[in-house]
Amino acid sequence: MKSNHWFNRRNHVLPHLRIASASALFITATAMAFVALHSDPLVNVGSPSTPFSQNKQNEPAIAVDANHPNILVAGANDNIDLEACNAGDPTTCPFTAGVGTSGVYFSFDSGATWTQPVYQGYTARTCLGPAPCAPSTPPMLATGSNAGIGSIGTLPKYVEAGLVSGGDPAVAFGPKPAADGTFSWANGSRLYYANLAAFFPGAAKNEVASLSEVIAVSRTDDVATAAAGGAAGKNAWMAPVIASKQSSNSFSDKEQIWADNASSSPFFGTVYVCYAQFRSNSPHQNANAPAPLTALVSHDGGTTWSSNQLVPAGTSPNSNNAAGFGISGCTVRTDSNGVAYIFGERFAAGPPLPTHSQHVMFKSSDGGKSWTQAITTQQVVDPCFFIDPVIGRCVEDGIAGARNDLAASASVDIANGAPTGAGATNEIVDVWADGAAGLNNEHVLLSYSTNGGASWSTPAAIETAGDRGYYAAPALSPNGTNLYVVYNAYLTPFRNDTSSSRILEGIVKHATIASGVPGVFSELLRSPPGDPRGSSQNGLTAEFLGDYVYAVATNSYGFAVWNDVRNAADCSAIDAWRSFLRTGGAPVPRPAPQTDCPATFGNSDIFGGP
Repeated sequence: MKSNHWFNRRNHVLPHLRIASASALFITATAMAFVALHSDPLVNVGSPSTPFSQNKQNEPAIAVDANHPNILVAGANDNIDLEACNAGDPTTCPFTAGVGTSGVYFSFDSGATWTQPVYQGYTARTCLGPAPCAPSTPPMLATGSNAGIGSIGTLPKYVEAGLVSGGDPAVAFGPKPAADGTFSWANGSRLYYANLAAFFPGAAKNEVASLSEVIAVSRTDDVATAAAGGAAGKNAWMAPVIASKQSSNSFSDKEQIWADNASSSPFFGTVYVCYAQFRSNSPHQNANAPAPLTALVSHDGGTTWSSNQLVPAGTSPNSNNAAGFGISGCTVRTDSNGVAYIFGERFAAGPPLPTHSQHVMFKSSDGGKSWTQAITTQQVVDPCFFIDPVIGRCVEDGIAGARNDLAASASVDIANGAPTGAGATNEIVDVWADGAAGLNNEHVLLSYSTNGGASWSTPAAIETAGDRGYYAAPALSPNGTNLYVVYNAYLTPFRNDTSSSRILEGIVKHATIASGVPGVFSELLRSPPGDPRGSSQNGLTAEFLGDYVYAVATNSYGFAVWNDVRNAADCSAIDAWRSFLRTGGAPVPRPAPQTDCPATFGNSDIFGGP
């Protein structure tokens, strides 16, 4: 969904004890933070536990370098550089104009330990109050002012480009291009980080400066230096590139990025981005405003991008029409033969709730030049039984809960044999949270295809008994023999009040695949429980956990990341105010988090494993 800049355990098992290979990169501790080896390590190791909202991290993504499988990079929405609620009005917790929120984290030992680099950029992290955040006016870039420049824990080089990094992080590794434009793993690896972006306040205007939200892509060919932070780490990143093509009547949202990483592919090195291009900024906006799904393709390592609208706006059945409002929540992958796949959820209109939607697939066999029409692959039921009246979004855990609008979206992986393509089965796995069994019985469903998406297995529930599936994601080993699934789950029923405790956990499961058929799933890891009431939108009116969990796999291990609230403290003052907003009664004043709540209120984190 739209970036937050605009909207407002039971037991540990199978500890992650993995020794990095002798060729693993070694980096110093300069300008970085580490976490000790653990069965489910903290990923956002540089982010503070207090104050709110600097302690707020969510919507994780993760990528593995197929040619150096000990290297992992994660991204997340990270509020580390925002001002505290006490900077000015203590009852408001704004997103500071011009401050980026795209966090990045590195591991060089298969996820056992993580580092979060510190760069220089536009920041408000020292604005802790009680005086309003200074400088109150962002720097005018044209004058070269250094006002507001300091330490940041998010992507660098955005303010210099006149941009602000935003939500929906997406990361991928591919081969680095040579000087002649050819791709080979011998050239090295390139990391791509895609996110939503806005134009910096006061930046020089250009032909696209009026756009409300764009897709930007950052890149680095030296993850070791980038992970070390400091000036060298900042300079290891290339300047972000605006990849999306759009008009002032639209904004981009819910993107995902992928690089064709199997050298057997005739389109090896090609980079793909899928995203929803919402047209609700149009003066003709209505309930069925167009939301076409769009593919971006780069053949030169992310320097230039072509655009292909997969879904003709207003054309049934590929876009919004009387039965729905478009396709979003996309996933993009490639197989060992270079066939590119984009999956998305074609949403149905509602009420009544829950709505019955579809997963659709688009395929390209020519490196993204052309795509098939939408092919329906799954019938899904959105686990949306209640739309919270204050935030106007579907929630699953109870009133004032965390939104789950995209819980039933397609999350897909393909066993493409990367880095070489050897041994690829090209099996496709799709995982989602589904509401067909009714409220408090939300399942995590899995379906697979062994023939390029021509046919699919009957969806099967794979969650552990008692888990109410929230968000889910799969990861297939490149040789197709191991399948990992991560999901968040609620362990308490839907709450009609804000005073009763709620339980959220992160779960990682594994199954061996034989002849294309996944076996019985075993539970590799279950996180300690947390109460999601301790998470929060910046506007404080409801919980916030974002829209993603994510997983990757190599032929020797799998690793997943999820939203985690084990370290978040519930705040009774916030609970009472949230209840008042929905049920009325005696007025309850809007709380000031830093004085009316425990210090770790809002402390949502990204954890990973196994």
